[in-house]
Amino acid sequence: MIVGVPREIKTAEHRVALVPAGVESLVGDGHTVVFEQSAGDGSGFSDEAYRIAGASVVSRAAEVWAKAELVVKVKEPVEPEWPCMRTGQVVFTYFHFAASEPLTRAVIRSGIVAIAYETVQLPSGELPLLTPMSEVAGRMAVQEGAKYLEKVYGGSGVLLGGVPGVLPAEVLIIGGGTVGAHAAKMAAGLGAHVTLLDLSLDRLRYLADVLPPNVDLLYSNRHNLVEQLRKADLVVGAVLLPGAKAPKLVRRADLKLMKPGSVIVDVAVDQGGCIETIKPTTHENPTYIVDGIIHYGVANMPGGVPRTSTLALTNATFPYTKRLARNGWRNACKQDPALLLGLNVVEGKVVYPGVAEAFGLPLTDPQTLFMAAP
Repeated sequence: MIVGVPREIKTAEHRVALVPAGVESLVGDGHTVVFEQSAGDGSGFSDEAYRIAGASVVSRAAEVWAKAELVVKVKEPVEPEWPCMRTGQVVFTYFHFAASEPLTRAVIRSGIVAIAYETVQLPSGELPLLTPMSEVAGRMAVQEGAKYLEKVYGGSGVLLGGVPGVLPAEVLIIGGGTVGAHAAKMAAGLGAHVTLLDLSLDRLRYLADVLPPNVDLLYSNRHNLVEQLRKADLVVGAVLLPGAKAPKLVRRADLKLMKPGSVIVDVAVDQGGCIETIKPTTHENPTYIVDGIIHYGVANMPGGVPRTSTLALTNATFPYTKRLARNGWRNACKQDPALLLGLNVVEGKVVYPGVAEAFGLPLTDPQTLFMAAP
């Protein structure tokens, strides 16, 4: 199979979907890898490293898209890439369709097979291709939040961990999944007082065993959320509904309850966000202010630390990439129920419930596609 790796062109996105070791493995299996020049530079991997591994390095993205049967990316195709997609081509990346109807409709029109990293799901419920970036994003949320609490950035001038004789900052984390747990570890490690809200008592019991004593765990309901917002210096939105829009838990009116100069970091922004006033921002212009509250809405937070993020991501994605290249998408998905759940749109048909529900689109059972296949 011909596997293509285009350079990411989303603003300030420096990750790459395949490292040289992955290229070497694919080429060793008899596949061809077409790699766009400079695609690995931002993560510290040179074109020469890819050539040595066996990739064909080309100068234009259009050549990658034209040749590749399987395109592996990090972020969803952005508008300049939409005309490059073609019927039957497999694209394996983060899509986050529920956050963008224009992207969803462009992919439907293109006829590609869209396999989304974020909805590949193990029988345990774990999202193995979302987990590494959720780990990075959870830790970065606290790092960025601590920075924007500084007065020079418009924050309230609070040091997250305080000092002897001065109380630490109050950090509120909404959601106790991978993002929330890693944000809690990071904030607690810096000495903050952390309150984490979640709906699952089983998850709260688990977190009680693994998180340090300066993390309080609280059942998530409207009353508890509002009470904690009054105290919070930093709020981290860490809510995830796989493949669907995040619920708007913090309302516009709630901002008036918060302390001026407090910071909100909504990691759920790439799924629409769990804060009503959040909107996607970029690493170049990461924040804006609403009602005196600093909002940080960078939709590709791990792209800010691309070396770490690329290695963490490709450790998780590469085994699936290898399977898709070896077996083709139909056989790979038949053989692996986790990968089957990664199918979102197949040759014009929406096959993932969260995407269909988000935009009122017809839903097709992917099993019917296998039955119809030769």
